[in-house]
Amino acid sequence: MKVINLILNVIWLIFCGLWMAIGYAIAGIICFVLIITIPFGIAAFRLAGFMLWPFGRTTVEKPDAGAASCIGNVIWLVFAGWWLALAHLATSIPLFISIIGIPFGWANLKMIPISLMPLGREVVQSDDGFGGR
Repeated sequence: MKVINLILNVIWLIFCGLWMAIGYAIAGIICFVLIITIPFGIAAFRLAGFMLWPFGRTTVEKPDAGAASCIGNVIWLVFAGWWLALAHLATSIPLFISIIGIPFGWANLKMIPISLMPLGREVVQSDDGFGGR
């Protein structure tokens, strides 16, 4: 399984992972510049790393995430989440058209909920390959 994850991650990195990670990193930099939004920047950089190498990892909800992460997700959704979700959608279209890239297009669509509501989630190892929830 590790060899398959490695191959999938390399293909992902070449065709869409690098570009999406750059988008998350830009969102993180903007959040750090605004100072009050540093927690959003931390989440954006965590997800940028996940976008680079998603196969073999997944995101899960933190059990101790409270109301602050819910409110933060609403703020994130309005200012950055929908941009990133739109980027995932736009990136998945050429992957679907290429036919060979259909699994990667589907994986990209599975990233949309994560891009919309990243706070209160953590990236963990997964035994079942790609588990983007």
